[in-house]
Order: sequence, then C-alpha cells, then structure tokens
Amino acid sequence: MVHLLQSANLAVLPQIRHGFFTRSGGVSQGVYASLNGGVGSKDEPAQVAANRARMAEALGVAPERFLTPYQIHSPDVVVADAPWTAETRPRADAVVTRTPGLAIGVSTADCGPLLFADDSARVIGAAHAGWRGAFTGVIDATVAAMEKLGAERANITAALGPTIRQANYEVGPEFVERFLAADADNARYFRDAGRDGHAMFDLTGYIAARLRQAGIGKFEDLGLCTYAEPERFYSFRRSTHLHEPDYGRHINAIALGA
Repeated sequence: MVHLLQSANLAVLPQIRHGFFTRSGGVSQGVYASLNGGVGSKDEPAQVAANRARMAEALGVAPERFLTPYQIHSPDVVVADAPWTAETRPRADAVVTRTPGLAIGVSTADCGPLLFADDSARVIGAAHAGWRGAFTGVIDATVAAMEKLGAERANITAALGPTIRQANYEVGPEFVERFLAADADNARYFRDAGRDGHAMFDLTGYIAARLRQAGIGKFEDLGLCTYAEPERFYSFRRSTHLHEPDYGRHINAIALGA
C-alpha cells in the first residue's frame, strides 16, 4: 500500500485531494525501491508506470489523468485542462488547473515540492522549487498563473513537502555569491560550512520567504528532510555521496474533486 504524507491545512479543504508520496508501497527494486515515480529515471518503465498507477488510485484519478511535466529547473508554469501523453508532456516546473478529476504534480528527490489550493475558487497548483526555480521565480509565477484562473492570493493555501534541509545542503562559494548579488539580505539563508568558503544553504527558509513575499494566505512546511531519512525518502544528494548509479523520484500531487 502506498504511503503518502499530507498537509493539515490542505487536508481540511473538502474539494481537494493531495499527497506527498514517500518511497513506500511500490514495485521498484534496488536503488529505486520501491515507489519510484520518476519517468526520467533508469528504472524499468513498466515498474514506474505501475507505481504511478498506484499513486493515481490513491488520489482517485485514472492513471492517464495523473500528470507531471518534464522538469527543467525553470520558473515556467503550464495550465493543464486535459491529460497529456509522454510525447506531449510540457517542459515546465509548475502546473496549475481548475479542471476537476486531474491530478497535477511534480517529481522531487531533494528539491522543494509545493502544493497550492484556493478551495473557494477551485484552483490548484503544484511547483518544483529547487534552488534555481525558487531563485528565478517559479513560486511567484505559479501564484500568478493561479490568479489568472480565478484564485486570490489571500485565499491560497500552500504546503511544502519533504525537502533537503540546511544541515545536509552544502554549497560552494559561487552559489553563495549568486544569491548575495541578487539581495544582500539573502545572507540569512547561509551558515558557514567550515571549509573553503562553502556554506550550508537553507532552501526551505528561502522558499518560505518567497511564499510570504507572494502574499499567499496560509503556508505549512511539513518539516521533513529527504537526505536524512533514507528509509522514507529518495535523495539525489545522498545517492551521489553513496556513489549509487541513479536515484528514485517522489511524486507530489494534488487534485480537485469532481
């Protein structure tokens, strides 16, 4: 049985179904064990499809209505109003919709998965907020795209699922310089790593600040670290440190009831 995590704030919205899926409850093996939803991984495609079908069922939609984009670490957002195919999957890092019966989501393995909902307007969104996407504006772009569909910022609830946390996210001096050049106040998201100008980056704190600046109504951080819990979560960085050949991907998705 698949295991998903939920935001308390989103769970109370009667028209919304959502889940931050863990790695438990799937059919994949080896480094992908077990609920790998990453179509971009080197896992067996049939196993990935079976895993995604299980996730779709958990959210009450057909597998072909369980949609994730081809992610490119961008601020780009697309509107989903009908299912797409593997060949027509858009290149973007966020999806919004007002179409009932579609589950929209993003895949992650350390980056920040954000789910959004304006229950009264019946508009939802999902965003992949890695450092590059968050830095270049994917959060602001997602909120703006939801507004175009009828949402109001003050009515939007957002939740951040399992993400790599500052204690496990070391970055180099060029990374720090880029953030400080954009805004000197970004220094608060870094603490000294103790070597060669490296720093520990607070991605989740940065995401939270961008959400506050966007003026959304409610925000909840589940407070979980992908790197720190290998039994529950995939982690690109942990897999890299362990010299593993590849890594699984989580799916984080949200749907409107019919």
